[in-house]
Amino acid sequence: MTPTDEPERRLSSEERRSQIVVAALAVFGAKGYVGATTDDVARAASVSQPYVVRLFGSKENLFVAACTAALDQLLAGFRAAAEATDDTLEHRLGRAYIDLLETRGLHQTLTHAFLLGAHPVIGPVARDGFAQVWEYLRSLGFTAEQAQGFLAHGMLINTMIGMRLADDYDVDSRVTELFDACFPADKARVLGLAPRVDDAW
Repeated sequence: MTPTDEPERRLSSEERRSQIVVAALAVFGAKGYVGATTDDVARAASVSQPYVVRLFGSKENLFVAACTAALDQLLAGFRAAAEATDDTLEHRLGRAYIDLLETRGLHQTLTHAFLLGAHPVIGPVARDGFAQVWEYLRSLGFTAEQAQGFLAHGMLINTMIGMRLADDYDVDSRVTELFDACFPADKARVLGLAPRVDDAW
């Protein structure tokens, strides 16, 4: 057998779980908690819907797993950026936040979670996650005003990505000005990574 003839390695259940969570971020990010189904996630992950339910039990559990993974990835990105020294701390964290666009749906899934504060299970997870981010920024030496401004800019980015405004760049002068103002150094990267209106997820 040549290397390309070798059978594909079977994924472990943990690897398959991670694959489903990545798919869940994309699907929940696009359709929200209410609009998405476990069947949508299963199709995006190329597995069966019963398998998704067997691993996670319910859509609620799957959404919580996706939110937790998103927050873990967010904080890991911030920690790595905090250890670098190539720019100001705030700029490094900002770039790390933009880099997370590589994980489709991460920003939007967090936004959906933050809007579900009244949900008895998702609400506490979202509130704790948001507070963790605030606490981490403060631990890095951000003043309360700096942390507030950083989070506000992050939520603006989430809104722009969630609305899929990238489609209107260079078409609508208002949107073009907004992107130019928000991403003076990272605009090309954001436009390359941002989801578009006709993307499935």
